[in-house]
Amino acid sequence: MARSELISHKYQQDKDMRTPGRGAARAVPAVVGVLAAGLLLAGCQSQNAGGPGGPGGPGGRGRGGAGVAVKSTPILRMSVQRQIDLAGTLLSPDSARVSAESAGVVRQVMVEIGREVNVGTPLVRLETQELALALERAEATLLQTRSQLGMRGPVDTTQPVPADEDTATVRSAMANRDDAKATFERAKVLNTRGLSSPEVLQLAETKYRVAEASYQAALDSVHATKAILQDRRAAYDLATKALNDATVKSPIRGVVSDRPVQVGEYISARTVVATIVQMDPLKLRTGVQERHAGVVTPGQPVQFRVESFGDRMFTGKVAFISPSLDQTMRTFTVEALVENKERLLKPGFFAKGMILTRVDDNVLAVPDAAVSVLAGVPSVYVISDGKITQQSVTLGVRQGDNWEITGGLKGDEVLAMSRLNELASGVAVRVLKPGEAEGGGGAPGAGRGGQGGTGGGQGPSTGSGQGGASGGSGQGGRGGRSRGGAGRRGGTQ
Repeated sequence: MARSELISHKYQQDKDMRTPGRGAARAVPAVVGVLAAGLLLAGCQSQNAGGPGGPGGPGGRGRGGAGVAVKSTPILRMSVQRQIDLAGTLLSPDSARVSAESAGVVRQVMVEIGREVNVGTPLVRLETQELALALERAEATLLQTRSQLGMRGPVDTTQPVPADEDTATVRSAMANRDDAKATFERAKVLNTRGLSSPEVLQLAETKYRVAEASYQAALDSVHATKAILQDRRAAYDLATKALNDATVKSPIRGVVSDRPVQVGEYISARTVVATIVQMDPLKLRTGVQERHAGVVTPGQPVQFRVESFGDRMFTGKVAFISPSLDQTMRTFTVEALVENKERLLKPGFFAKGMILTRVDDNVLAVPDAAVSVLAGVPSVYVISDGKITQQSVTLGVRQGDNWEITGGLKGDEVLAMSRLNELASGVAVRVLKPGEAEGGGGAPGAGRGGQGGTGGGQGPSTGSGQGGASGGSGQGGRGGRSRGGAGRRGGTQ
């Protein structure tokens, strides 16, 4: 009847609207009638749906005594590796811009960019003809001076210089002086005895004084010759060095990164002919925030990655720490030494990684499945006496599937770690045993299903919700609709 009355009202309303003058007068009663008919129709359908499992039966939206079946976990303990993030640049600890000490024309270039060299490896060779001639001239003048001092044999700059008394000039002057002195002594004796005249004595004295002066002059000449010898030795050594410097050699072990000279080019002294960088080890230089100044110490391990090698991890050790702080960036410089035996890393690479500072043991931790984050606030669900208490926590670092807990828990709690979206403070829960499935533990009446309403008898059903199987065609637990043996009207059939 309700459906027939509704159709009659709608037909009458349409008729009144088509008839001029009558629609406006009967508009309000028509609307009221339509609303009343709708409410009546809804009531009839509600009564018809009161069969098995309907909300009117004893098994409606009630809560069973067992509660929500959840998995639980105790508070875990783990060791946490503390670390400081870093971002820095790889540098060569030793770099040399090798220059030529002599001027000349480049005759041979013996290295190319990327070649690895050792200490003493020839890099560039200059024209040596003029340098060889200069060495010969220096050698000739040195030999001349050496002969004046009585030094024989080939040039040997390490040969000791003879003593003054061992030189021919000094020995001759010394002999003349001794002879004149002896003559003077005899003249004095003869003059004392009256056997010689005073003139003979005076002449002997004069010769003795001349011989003494000649001896001193010989000593001075030998000293001057020795000074000349030292100067000509230095000139000879410089000429020898200039000839040797015509072949420019590597002063360090490393790799050639630049070679700007070409064969046939004239270069002046101190012209850069090659740049060599050391490749093993390398330095990783980074800036660390001042709040970590008391944590970073030499010898701590460093781990980092570079873009060229993806996820490959490289290691090193902290070697140098700056004692001062950058007042602009509020950081201090830290340098780590990195082994590079495979030559994979190159100076200039940008590196991102961490400094491993210390390991903290027995740290509180919970599985990731036990943590719920809402609006950026992490929390866990503590199980106590079969009830849930939602507790906010402070998370630390994550290691694997576990989160460090730095605040909010004591360490003896038991937490729920499944069906967190169905939990809230005060909700009753049932802790599942190991191996027990989550979907098999609902009690009768725990969901919207149940034993049926007042409108009809029981029909077999397969409750597909989480509340367990229930009779009737009503809805199951918190899951979807259950499938009853009866139709939508349930027990009215």
